[in-house]
Amino acid sequence: MLNIALFGPPGAGKGTQSEFLIKKYNLYYISTGGLLRKELADKSKLGLEAQSIIASGGLVSDEIIVQIMEKTITENPDANGFLFDGFPRTYIQAYILEGLMIKLNTSLTCLISLNVPEEESVSRLLKRGETSGRLDDNETVIRNRLKEYNEKTLPVLEFYKERGMFFEVNGLDTIENVNFEITKIIKHQLRNKLFNIVLFGYPGSGRGSQGKSLAKKFELEYVATGPMLDKEIAQGTPIGNKIRVLYENGQLVPDEIVVQLIEKKLINSKDVKGFIFKGFPRTLVQSYILDGLLKKHGASISKIIEIEVPPLELISRLDERSKTENCMPYDNSTSKIVKRLQEHETKTVPVITKYNQLHEVIKINGMGPFDEVFARISFEIETGIRLMR
Repeated sequence: MLNIALFGPPGAGKGTQSEFLIKKYNLYYISTGGLLRKELADKSKLGLEAQSIIASGGLVSDEIIVQIMEKTITENPDANGFLFDGFPRTYIQAYILEGLMIKLNTSLTCLISLNVPEEESVSRLLKRGETSGRLDDNETVIRNRLKEYNEKTLPVLEFYKERGMFFEVNGLDTIENVNFEITKIIKHQLRNKLFNIVLFGYPGSGRGSQGKSLAKKFELEYVATGPMLDKEIAQGTPIGNKIRVLYENGQLVPDEIVVQLIEKKLINSKDVKGFIFKGFPRTLVQSYILDGLLKKHGASISKIIEIEVPPLELISRLDERSKTENCMPYDNSTSKIVKRLQEHETKTVPVITKYNQLHEVIKINGMGPFDEVFARISFEIETGIRLMR
């Protein structure tokens, strides 16, 4: 997801550049003023609350603003990302936005500031005032707005400079050249962004074979809890012996074991374009763990894919697999197969539901030859990578 904060003093040209970015990258435009006006017009609960504050001469609190922003972001899952115009305006709001991004399992890609000297801003706005009819386009009000911008916004810019997310563009250049410089910044940021996939599907859906092939094609690191745990078993470690007993009873391995192995994988994987996770997360708790792990390493989930296969076909596939060298411990009896499928239903399906509320979970038909299913998944990944770039 591409999330950009666009900054600049009044008259810097943010409106013009916003239109360009929204169209080019399919971003949803977020301006606190615009969101507030919409809530007021809709007479929503938050809108009515804000209206009573405004009517009494007060300023709408950050608490209300962040609720409106969260609501807007979650209601627009089809957007490729969000463009924040003039938000965050204060140092405190910078922390608020960071927390909101974490909650929504995403992050701010960069902050781009259009640099325009004060006298140029005044000149542009006075010229606009000749035709706009806006009462605030007079020199006294303009200079007060610029003073407020400098006092409140400069600490915000420092906040993002410290995080290496701040980029400045010369706002005195032509519109086309400013477009070009902004695009160059965004492309650079996206090249450095990992593309991370979570691959869901019931046991027998083909996640393992598809995941390995997809990882090879797209140069991703394949992260599967099974092989990691099997390695422990093969080495005969105390942990491996515990895992074997759990496997034989169709139970899940405790999170404290799995998480250590996954984090080790994230740390030791160098120069990869991203990760594809198979078999994790299996539970709601694990989904929060994965979000936290990725955030810790400056990343987030890029695409969530679920391979769908009818129940009877799953049972048939797992029964066939039990007769091969690829047999899993839970494949060796019908009762264990059914138990494992039921466990996925009760523990993992809620995870998919959660992700679908925050992102779009792509459903892939898992029926048919391997190559056909592979082509369907590859198309979705290629689309995601193209949008991210």
